[in-house]
Amino acid sequence: MHSGETQYNKDKLLQGQGVDTPLSEPGLQQANAAGLYLRGIRFSNVFVSNLQRARQTAEIIMRNNVHSSGVEIVFDPLLRERGFGIAEGRPKEDLKNMANASGQACRDYTPPGGETIEQVRLRCKKFLKVLYQRMVDDHGCSGHIPAAVGTEDGAVAAQTGTDRPLAGQPDDGLEGVSVHALVVSHGAYIRVAVRHLVEDLQCTLPQGLRISQVFSACPNTGISRFILTVSAKESGLVLSAAHCVFTNRKDHLTS
Repeated sequence: MHSGETQYNKDKLLQGQGVDTPLSEPGLQQANAAGLYLRGIRFSNVFVSNLQRARQTAEIIMRNNVHSSGVEIVFDPLLRERGFGIAEGRPKEDLKNMANASGQACRDYTPPGGETIEQVRLRCKKFLKVLYQRMVDDHGCSGHIPAAVGTEDGAVAAQTGTDRPLAGQPDDGLEGVSVHALVVSHGAYIRVAVRHLVEDLQCTLPQGLRISQVFSACPNTGISRFILTVSAKESGLVLSAAHCVFTNRKDHLTS
C-alpha cells in the first residue's frame, strides 16, 4: 500500500528519503478511509517504511482494524522511498529537466546523490527475504503469503493461477490464505517492487489486467495485493510462485 498524501505531494515536490513530512489533512482522511475499507481484514503482520508519512498511514489503518489487537507494526528502513539526492525538496519538473539534460528517461535517471533503480531493487529483494522469514518464524508454516504492497506503500485468486472474477470486496483473493501481511511504502519504491515481482520473479497476472495498468503510478493509499507462495529449501526460504490479485485499487477513495 502507498502512504497517504502530504503537502509535498499536493505541491508536486519530491520527498524521497531526506524530506520526512507528515500527512496533510487530505492524507489523514485517505488513511482513515483505507482503514475503514480494510477494517475487517485480519493482518498477521504489518511492515512499514520508517518515514513519517508511512508510519502515520499504517497506524491509522490499524487503529480502525477490528483484528489489530496484539499485531506488532514493524518499521523497516528497507521500505523507505527511493532516495532522489539533490532533487529532494525540489519540484518534480526539475527532475524531468535534469533527466532530459542527461539524455535519459526520467524513470531511469538517477540525480547526483540519489539511489539507482538497481539499488532500490536490491532493497526490495532484501525486504522480501525478511518478509518470508518473519512470516514463517511467527506462524510456523510456509505457504501462501499475501502481501499488500501497493503500494506506495502492501492477492490473485486464492490459488495461484486461478482467475475467478473479483467481487470488488476488501477480502478479494484471501479465501484459503493462512497468513496475510500489510506492507506500507511509497510510490517510486512500489513501482520498482512491482516490476521486480512481475519481470524478475514471473508473477502471474489476473486475466484482463494490462501490463500498463500494473506498472502505472500507485495513488496515495492505493492498494495492491499479491499471493506469494514460499517453500523451504536447503538454501533457505525461496519464492516458488507469485500471483497478482489486483493493483492500485482506490475504491475506498471513491466510495
